[in-house]
Amino acid sequence: MTLHMLPYLLAFLLLVVGIYALVAKRNVIKVIVGLLIMDYAVNLLLVLVGYRVVGGGAPMAPMAPILTPDLTPADIAARAVDPLPQALILTSIVIGLSVTALVVAIAIRLYDRYGTFDTGRMRNLRG
Repeated sequence: MTLHMLPYLLAFLLLVVGIYALVAKRNVIKVIVGLLIMDYAVNLLLVLVGYRVVGGGAPMAPMAPILTPDLTPADIAARAVDPLPQALILTSIVIGLSVTALVVAIAIRLYDRYGTFDTGRMRNLRG
């Protein structure tokens, strides 16, 4: 395993933590936090995919596509980052915010009805 794979592994670890919280926790608030962690992990993975490594060595610093007298368009194209993952991340942030607002609203309604955030007690309180 090389050092440049470490950020991808950490993003995957963050995704696994979110999946664990989503599957194993019984508290609705902890499930919502797990959902948020999964959202952040996917956003981080998209950022990592969009980062460009030139050659096989150390990554070059990404730059804004601004023409200057000492840079040719070919140099800029070789060093510029891919804009598609950035657009996907912005879309993902908006969708994640709306999903979070919806889930929090549902959690508030569940608390109003059952008086608890524990899903085990909600199953026992059917009426």
